[in-house]
Amino acid sequence: MGWNDWAHFQCGYTESTILANARALVSTGLAAKGYTTVTTDDCWMQTGRDANGNLQADPSRFPDGMAYVGQQLHALGLKFGIYEDAGTSTCGGYAGSWGHWQQDANLFASWGVDYLKLDGCNLPSVAGQSSEQTYQGAYQQMSQALRATGRPIVFSESAPAYFQGTTDWSTVLGWVGQYGQLWREGYDIATYDANKPNSSRWSSVLTNYGYNNPIHRYESPGNWNDPDFVIAGDGGLTADESRSQLSLWAEMGAPLILSDDVTQLSAASVADLGNSDVIAVDQDSLGHPGYVVSQNGTLDVLTRPLANGDRAMAILNRSGSAVTASTTTTAAGFAGGSGCSFGVRDLWSGATSTTSGALSAAVPAHGTALLRITPSAGCGTTVPRGQLSGIAGQCLDDSGSGTADGNPVIVYGCSGNPNQQWTLPGDGTVRTLGRCLDVPGSATSAGTYVDLHGCDGSAGQQWSYDQAGNLVNPNSGDCLDVYGGGSATGTRTDIWPCGHNQFNQTWSLPQ
Repeated sequence: MGWNDWAHFQCGYTESTILANARALVSTGLAAKGYTTVTTDDCWMQTGRDANGNLQADPSRFPDGMAYVGQQLHALGLKFGIYEDAGTSTCGGYAGSWGHWQQDANLFASWGVDYLKLDGCNLPSVAGQSSEQTYQGAYQQMSQALRATGRPIVFSESAPAYFQGTTDWSTVLGWVGQYGQLWREGYDIATYDANKPNSSRWSSVLTNYGYNNPIHRYESPGNWNDPDFVIAGDGGLTADESRSQLSLWAEMGAPLILSDDVTQLSAASVADLGNSDVIAVDQDSLGHPGYVVSQNGTLDVLTRPLANGDRAMAILNRSGSAVTASTTTTAAGFAGGSGCSFGVRDLWSGATSTTSGALSAAVPAHGTALLRITPSAGCGTTVPRGQLSGIAGQCLDDSGSGTADGNPVIVYGCSGNPNQQWTLPGDGTVRTLGRCLDVPGSATSAGTYVDLHGCDGSAGQQWSYDQAGNLVNPNSGDCLDVYGGGSATGTRTDIWPCGHNQFNQTWSLPQ
């Protein structure tokens, strides 16, 4: 948690800007809520290095130098974050770290830096290496250099963002956790425009939520997907949209890195950003991100397991009108049982209630309800349940909601209907409507269509899930595949040899 200048100020900041926002974090109480790392983004340095090859602060922006900034932040009880780039120059054209890994890491440590954001612009081509290999080498070297300083410096990696939309994206997401603690994996959040301060940035929030939520499989304690800055409270979002971003980021376990002008935040925005119940969901010690239960184009329902056995449920209203959303504790992942009851707390209104299973929330336009659900004694059993989304955002679907043996399993637009609700009971099966995802006759021939069948414990009904997003049938060794690489509604699924990050074999599961 913390603050970064970029999304509000871009390069239009100085030493005074950074320190004024740092003091505002303290005076508003946001620092006490956890927003403690203050990061200076691109443009802080000069385009060239000094005679000894060291990075140089821009004297017009930072007349007292970067060590002074670190000292001032530490005196406020805050941590000092700084930006650099793995390439020959930063995205803004300033001196990059390429070939200066240890020198720059040592310099940062001498300045008292606690957090490094390493961007990925302008990496050179290296003979005999793919672009992905070059990026891995660069981030590995900076990680080693930071460790060698002996100073604990949190490492934020931007490498995945440079591969978004390519087949190497999953590969990069698979290795960044070896080197750092968090990583930017996609598009930047829309920046503030002082000339159009109220220009909507809501679509950008939805975009970043949209690419981040399906990849929860890469997140675990100490390793965090970062869908970019929190702009809640800044121009371009309504109050409900701001609370939505906070709710969704908390549900996904995303870093809460604020990028507003903290000195200008309203009292209401400060209260929202400092909502202790929402922050507790985001910072939950279990470190298990939420996943999508259902989407129907209007409502997204997500659930997140919490360390004490509670669940956090987020209900996003994408529409421009208020809705009353209904769901259940079963959808949240609780198995329930006779005599079970559940305490429900609305984390925005503070209202509490008790239910035996039904859940309801009034959700404003572009709003997100965030509920914390506490099971009574004996009701804590949970089962992962939700949609399986894949290529082009299509959902795995029991065609026509049929339950006869051999009913086709296809991809279809996500509807949130029961025939797209799959459970993973922990026995290797994947189930919907009481039936199992099945390779008929436990066949091993590539191209065999997958269908639905009564659960019988056969080898054709066993599935394992890997971090790359493959749902593998161990009996055949093949992957659940959308036939022919298609994404059209109604396309059947089959088993096929697992390829390298094939989009038609990559699935997001409730887990």
